[in-house]
Amino acid sequence: MNAVDQDDAELGPVDPADEEPRPGSRLARMRQPLARHVVEAVAVEEGVCVRPVALRRVDLDTGETTIVPAPCGATLASKCPPCAERARRLRMAQCKAGWHLDDEPLPDPDPPSDEAKDLGRFRADLEALRKESEQAGDAANVADIDGVIGHVDEALAELGVRGKAAPDNRERPRRTRSTRRRQDAADLPRLPVDKRTVGRTYSAPDGTAWRPSMFLTLTCDTYGRVLTDGTPVDPDSYDYRRAARDAIHFPKLIDRFWQNLRRAVGWDVQYFAVLEPQRRLAPHLHAAFRGTVSRVVLRQVATATYHQVWWPATDAPIYAPDGPGLPTWDEQAGSYVDPVTGAELVSWDDALDAIGPDDEPAHVVRFGPQIRADGVTA
Repeated sequence: MNAVDQDDAELGPVDPADEEPRPGSRLARMRQPLARHVVEAVAVEEGVCVRPVALRRVDLDTGETTIVPAPCGATLASKCPPCAERARRLRMAQCKAGWHLDDEPLPDPDPPSDEAKDLGRFRADLEALRKESEQAGDAANVADIDGVIGHVDEALAELGVRGKAAPDNRERPRRTRSTRRRQDAADLPRLPVDKRTVGRTYSAPDGTAWRPSMFLTLTCDTYGRVLTDGTPVDPDSYDYRRAARDAIHFPKLIDRFWQNLRRAVGWDVQYFAVLEPQRRLAPHLHAAFRGTVSRVVLRQVATATYHQVWWPATDAPIYAPDGPGLPTWDEQAGSYVDPVTGAELVSWDDALDAIGPDDEPAHVVRFGPQIRADGVTA
């Protein structure tokens, strides 16, 4: 071994990734950046959306159609870093400008104009004509009236009217579930919600006004003991299914919690929150909200809050690999069919419609007992 070889041996083996690939080789081509990555990198550096949504705008006078790109509005940096950064800065500005306010900055809506009220009357007449045509079975007239109603809604929007004059549920009626509270859920106090976001104000002996806030932590219950790396101690007893379903539906549970809290305290509680997984991957919420609520009420609301998942039964598999076979896709029918009878399988919507009033929900999401609330002063 000569001196050069001995020096190389002392330095250790050479990483192939550090060597320059042969020009024209497959490795050289694989190391070339993709055009899509170049465009995304430029978009991130310039601070524009990396995946804009293409919106079609039609001029009702000329009929000209143009495509207008709109930001995706993602709040996760893994999806769109510029939009996520823009949303983060917006929340920071909102918190800085509005957290300390002792009045309500939002004004009441302006009264509707005479032109908007005339369009509202015209739309109501169209709805009555549509119902008569629908009862008579005149599908062509119903389609024509729907077109006119669409133009009336566009005219209302041009006048600055927010929202919709009527719910758009003609294609498929909205499913309704029983609103009775579960027997295993405690009752909640109910107060009329005032149109205010400012909590209780405290006065010091020197006349100083204090409006403290609170920091709240909520999480789901345990699914089994875990090790330091988050893996289950006993994989056979760990409730993987409940953990997965809780993670999927945890945002709906959070929405229901704030609804219940506002009804319990009687004012529109405003908050800033972040959701993150614990070491055991359970959803974990940190929220700071304006005003103060007693810890007894917070625990009561968290204990009594739940979200029911109305899915068809999934505990008993109908088709298994060791059975007669798995469903196959039928191009002509546009759906999966039974491997033996050839009948179309029940669709997801039909399976949801088949859930009766006496059936139990497929899953119920609840908070665990790990609730912490701390007061925050200025």
